[in-house]
Amino acid sequence: MPRCTRKGCTKEFEEGNTDECIFHNGAPVFHEGLKSWSCCSDVYKPVLEFDQFMAIPGCTKAERHTAQVEGPSPVAPSKTQNDSRPVEPTPKPTTAPSSAKVQDGVETFSTKSLASSLPRQRPAPAEPEVEEEDDLEAIVTSGSACKHNGCKTTFESNEVNRLGDGPGTECLYHPRPCKSSQPIFHEGSKGYLCCKRRVLEFDEFLKIEGCKKGRHLFIPKKPAGKTVDEQVACRIDHYQTADQVHVSVFAKKTDKERSIVKFEAESVLLDLILPNSKRFTKTLDLFGPIDSEGSTVTFFGTKVELVLQKIDRRSWTVLEKTENLNPNIAFTFGVSGRTGTIGAKDLILDDNNQHRST
Repeated sequence: MPRCTRKGCTKEFEEGNTDECIFHNGAPVFHEGLKSWSCCSDVYKPVLEFDQFMAIPGCTKAERHTAQVEGPSPVAPSKTQNDSRPVEPTPKPTTAPSSAKVQDGVETFSTKSLASSLPRQRPAPAEPEVEEEDDLEAIVTSGSACKHNGCKTTFESNEVNRLGDGPGTECLYHPRPCKSSQPIFHEGSKGYLCCKRRVLEFDEFLKIEGCKKGRHLFIPKKPAGKTVDEQVACRIDHYQTADQVHVSVFAKKTDKERSIVKFEAESVLLDLILPNSKRFTKTLDLFGPIDSEGSTVTFFGTKVELVLQKIDRRSWTVLEKTENLNPNIAFTFGVSGRTGTIGAKDLILDDNNQHRST
């Protein structure tokens, strides 16, 4: 089955398939550790991790996929190729006298370094690196991609990709979290530290085959001795419009597949799985009722964004109900405040307060 060659897509498709293709029409940009695409850097902020860079959604749509390889862009000649100026040799550093001895009234200087006379200390042995294992008891959704670098396999079923020794269970990947297998980008050359192959084009870098055979990794198994995740606190901010409340939960690198966000009529359940065996759980007792089916959640690299759809058009005084809140006050007005008030000119009241306006 052919694979789409457009940047950011790389999906397998059948001949004659007319599915829409979403890809990047620009080039990857790597600068001072930040990674982004030149075509949508103003929409999606640059990221640090390579996995986050590969997860940036495409910004351009095409009618169908294609397997044709685009020609490489011409490379500008280096400035050093036509530089005929002679290179001056670097002078060797001179060693200054480091010690002196006095014997029979004559001083004798020695150029032997004090550091060379000290015994050499052996470096501490490096801790053995343990690779992550797939949690066979966890449920994997169909279409989930293998988390190993260099593997393009998507999950079909446990019998095909996880159980037994069939061809679908074999994974050809670059090992992680080994420090020697991280992607390296240096002076236009791209590759992995665990492999010797280096390429210039980013499309060719994505096609570098793995150097190790093993099992697929769809959901990592928790390390032994850390069965209970550490509960942490995350900052929550919000603002509102006439019919929606936008809530931002600042939780970095949230695991989208394992986290749970459940909308109910008057509350929101948050169970966010974070890196390093950390977890954020909270139930938001909302100020007003919401449409649970019309509310949405979006996962970003630095936060989780909730869009709560109001049932009525009341302005929320606060995000969550509190015991000190006066129940007789059900509206706010004005153009200032830190709780996301809206500066409406018309007063909006609920059914219990409609008779007070007459």
